[in-house]
Amino acid sequence: MRHRDRQSRFLLAGSLAIAIVTSLICIGAALAHEATPTAALPQGWSYPFACCANYDCKEVPQSSISERPEGYVIKDTGEVIAYRDKRVKDSPDGEYHWCAHQAGLDAGKTICLFVPPPSY
Repeated sequence: MRHRDRQSRFLLAGSLAIAIVTSLICIGAALAHEATPTAALPQGWSYPFACCANYDCKEVPQSSISERPEGYVIKDTGEVIAYRDKRVKDSPDGEYHWCAHQAGLDAGKTICLFVPPPSY
């Protein structure tokens, strides 16, 4: 009987260790969603969790965003985001990044829009 008790304890301890390690990995992954490295920021940067929930953001080409007097236009959806809208953020790497519901699908509604700083 003692052998079985040791085996059971060993299996339980191993299962618990695996569960703890898996939880720590998941927590670490949930803290930030990384932007792809660029020439301006070769190490990349982290999207704020409030914008991406760890999967909703992606870099988009400049041609995907246009500007009108009333704000930024997301060409794929036609959505207009006012220049002073709290969802508009400065882009750390000078590229456009769009964060939208539905895991970044183009049909989504904008959560955050990272835009390059205006050039002078």
